[in-house]
Amino acid sequence: MSSARGYLALADGTVFPGKTFGSDKPAVGEVVFTTGMTGYQEVLTDPSYTGQLVTMTAPQIGNTGINAEDTESVEDKVQVAGFVIREESPVVSNYRSTETLDAYLARSGIIGISEIDTRKLTRYLRDNGSQNGAIGNDSPDALVDRARAAPAMEGLDLVELVSPKQAYEFTESREGWGVKASDPRKGGSAPSHRQFHVVAFDYGAKRNILRCLVDGGFKVTVVPASTSAEAVLARNPDGIFLSNGPGDPAALPYAVESIRGLLGKKPMFGICLGHQLLARALGATTYKLKFGHRGLNQPVKDLTTQRIEITTQNHGFVVDVDSIKGIAKTTHLHLNDGTSEGLEAPDAQAFSVQYHPEAAAGPHDALYLFDRFRRMMDR
Repeated sequence: MSSARGYLALADGTVFPGKTFGSDKPAVGEVVFTTGMTGYQEVLTDPSYTGQLVTMTAPQIGNTGINAEDTESVEDKVQVAGFVIREESPVVSNYRSTETLDAYLARSGIIGISEIDTRKLTRYLRDNGSQNGAIGNDSPDALVDRARAAPAMEGLDLVELVSPKQAYEFTESREGWGVKASDPRKGGSAPSHRQFHVVAFDYGAKRNILRCLVDGGFKVTVVPASTSAEAVLARNPDGIFLSNGPGDPAALPYAVESIRGLLGKKPMFGICLGHQLLARALGATTYKLKFGHRGLNQPVKDLTTQRIEITTQNHGFVVDVDSIKGIAKTTHLHLNDGTSEGLEAPDAQAFSVQYHPEAAAGPHDALYLFDRFRRMMDR
């Protein structure tokens, strides 16, 4: 439980007092917030949160403890730089729990801070934008200095920190949650007459995305972000998948080059950072949002079906909708601010979405996208 007096200090000099827990090692990173009521373990282990101090807007965190099944990192590790909450639950109550949030963060070397006015902090970030911050037990002035010295998120290649060094096969499914590949009602896919081989670029892939690919009937080979187009084609895949990941897509020219070399040669599907990188490979541009989209309740409109999907999102950068015109079709828009949530380039056999159709915890409105990817290969 929370013990030592500590502070969250922002680079602009704003300081929030609280009590630290988990590790006592100070941390710096971009301070962001996520609006999910559930799923804090998935947030902690999502590689897309690398380099960030993540604020949970739900008031009490830790009540279900930590379990062995819900980690989103393939490496099974905490990925956030630091964790900010209002109240640490004094009680852990879940039959799958194996340890407390405090013990988990301490074991992982990650600092957390509680008793923060997270409502005030969230409103501040919405008004002033996400910015660098620092958590620790040092003086507020020292922490402000740490925050100011941290590198800005724009121009930062964080993918190199989370992408694997070697290719590997991924075979894990979601059957542990009672989801079978043949049960489309639970997000599984109908059986295919053949098993397609998908090469997945791992820019910081969430485990449940890879599970969904397995449940779709795919043989999944995961490759490092720096893998060349020639090396991918040498594996003779039926399709290419572009994963989520952290940081600025503009800082990943090597990834864009590989994608550009694969366009039109194999069906391609991208999610989150993969969406942004596909857009850049097609010739579009990206930019940083003021405070990003993070949470389980983001409304998205499918412009083809006119249906509204409630989605899970986690991104601070976005594709410029105007820059897509003439090179690809915008297929989905965010209803809160009209930003890009999906595109399609039929001539290149490629499509992508900004949100997370696989998300757990999260809504399952968009799991059909994995079936769409398979149908492209069927054709």
